[in-house]
Amino acid sequence: MNETLVLTPEQILDVTEDVLRRFGLAKATVVDVARALDVSHGSVYRHFPSKASLRDAVAKRWLDRANAPLEKIAEGSGPAAARLERWLRAMFAIKYKKVCDDPEMFATYLALAQEAREVVKAHKDRLVDQIAHIVSDGVKQGAFHVTDVKASARAIFDATIRFHHPAHSEEWSDPALSARIDALLTLLLRGLEAPRKR
Repeated sequence: MNETLVLTPEQILDVTEDVLRRFGLAKATVVDVARALDVSHGSVYRHFPSKASLRDAVAKRWLDRANAPLEKIAEGSGPAAARLERWLRAMFAIKYKKVCDDPEMFATYLALAQEAREVVKAHKDRLVDQIAHIVSDGVKQGAFHVTDVKASARAIFDATIRFHHPAHSEEWSDPALSARIDALLTLLLRGLEAPRKR
């Protein structure tokens, strides 16, 4: 065992992801992570005080990775309607890609996320905040007519849930999915539009 190794939380999380990939969520333990790092499990616990906190950190990192490109779109500039559509389509594509590229790992992360309820709630709140930022920009640009930005952002998130919540992932291979997304986004964006001045 290499107890002189200076571990970082990121190294532990990298190895934990590998361990989860090899053993699955049900069988992966902190001891497996420590063994893969060639350290005692106490070294892992110095950074993550419990198995639950380690799993929460893995779930958070996974969700943060998915969130990064969306944050870039939300913080960008340009017409709000185009940004909102781009943001929503990017969110759908990210979720779809995760399911299709590695369904087994997606199932593992989905189980992790179900355990990490506070982490998932914080992630959803960040996504709603990003939508709110874009909608607020749209109001400032005179493109959107919205009285309650936060409530509208939450409604947009909820209205699109079928296309981004993992519980609906079995429906994402439907050949009509693209047309359904187009129809919903057209409806949402029209509903946000400010009335035209005469």
